[in-house]
Amino acid sequence: MATDNSTDVLICGAGAAGLTLAIDLARRGVRFRLIEKRGEPFRGSRGKGIQPRTQEVFEDLGILDRAVGHGGSYVPLRTYRGDGSYVDSPNIESHTPTTAEPYRISLMLPQFLTEQIMRERLAELGGGVEFGCELVEFEQDDDGVSARLSGAEGEERIRASYLVGADGGRSFVRDALDIGFPGKSLSVRAIVADIELTGLDRDAWHRFNDDRMEKHISVCPLAGTDLFQLQAAIPLEGEVDTSAQGLAAMLAERTGRSDIHVESVSWASAYSMNARLADRFRVRRVFLVGDAAHVHPPTGGQGLNTSIQDAYNLGWKLAAVIDGGPDALLDTYEEERRPIAAGVLGLSTELLAAAKRGEMRRGREVHQLDLGYPDSSITLQSPAHMNGVLAGHRAPDAPVRGAGGQPRRLFDLFTGPHWTLLGCEVDRHRVPPRAGLRIHTFGTRGDLLDSGNCFRDTYAVAAGNWVLIRPDGYVGAIVAADQEHLLLDYFRRVGM
Repeated sequence: MATDNSTDVLICGAGAAGLTLAIDLARRGVRFRLIEKRGEPFRGSRGKGIQPRTQEVFEDLGILDRAVGHGGSYVPLRTYRGDGSYVDSPNIESHTPTTAEPYRISLMLPQFLTEQIMRERLAELGGGVEFGCELVEFEQDDDGVSARLSGAEGEERIRASYLVGADGGRSFVRDALDIGFPGKSLSVRAIVADIELTGLDRDAWHRFNDDRMEKHISVCPLAGTDLFQLQAAIPLEGEVDTSAQGLAAMLAERTGRSDIHVESVSWASAYSMNARLADRFRVRRVFLVGDAAHVHPPTGGQGLNTSIQDAYNLGWKLAAVIDGGPDALLDTYEEERRPIAAGVLGLSTELLAAAKRGEMRRGREVHQLDLGYPDSSITLQSPAHMNGVLAGHRAPDAPVRGAGGQPRRLFDLFTGPHWTLLGCEVDRHRVPPRAGLRIHTFGTRGDLLDSGNCFRDTYAVAAGNWVLIRPDGYVGAIVAADQEHLLLDYFRRVGM
């Protein structure tokens, strides 16, 4: 048995959620170990839609340009009629980017490429994934978590301040904590497979039998690859042939065509659709993120995005508490993320019902730009009512200029693990500087210029207002002139 060792955070599961958390902790200098019981990276495309809000997260984590470079746009839907004719229609409603919302179109990026990009970024930050390492036992006390790991070199006991279960819908961590996972089966079973084929163009998402769920099959070209993703409804019971020959036969039977040839299958999975939400996201020093906390039907492309944003919410809070902040800050993870997950589950389920009717269209509601935490216990709004952006809302982008005249974006100022405080016509010295906080002011002797009034118009702030942006890009507090004492109290509450 290996020598005992310790770390700040043990992350169990190296999918998108676990990798997001690891990247966030790595850039904050927090010690962690990221373990994955699989012996190699996930090879499938299951979650392929990167929503606009997640693109903003990727910009902050330093991987957005790589993601866009590897991925691509969603192609139009091509819906075939029984006589072989078809009609093309937009897959996703088109929304023109704005200065406040620079990303308003979903990006297609197969999950295996998303996770590959994340692993590369993690390596740049000095971290990595321990594949073939499984969590087999843990117990917690007031000071930390003791865990037993099993890997290729035998067993190892480690000590961590916190444990995060990012280990999927069949989460060992969740089961070990005896956390309920209520929900329902959605009476739909499907197959998803990444295949090479000939006979279909790559300029459309080909859909057959949209009006007959039991015979439905679709074939989508996967951006960034030479593969197609096949999706098809299958019977609730029984085995399914996922070989090239088996999938070719299914395609021929459901499309009525003999010119579509499956050359190879790189990955395939049969699964039953469920909608489930864990009763709790935290038990003392152990947390659940991603599919361990909620599972979704694939409609609307919400599952992977919600998982990434769980980890993005938790990372800065773990770092703050490890650095001496109040433990109560960690309670806000469940407080903020569980209602979001519940709402997104409802949306995914509604979209599935629409898909069964052949009526599904994805609009702004799937972009996750309107989600926020206005009712959070760490949201401060004073005065209580204002127009425009409010505390708890996503912090919009806006073009500004540095006092030296060079163009900047607010997102440039937000990027990184720090908090950002924006002041409008304020006395900068009324808020003393502190570690982890960057202060920028507009107005006399300010370091920023609001040319075009984009900041003031977007945020609807008055002279004397302060706007505090959290590390995860949400407005934590808005306070008026002469109320800076409220900010100082807020800083203590969040561990600054």
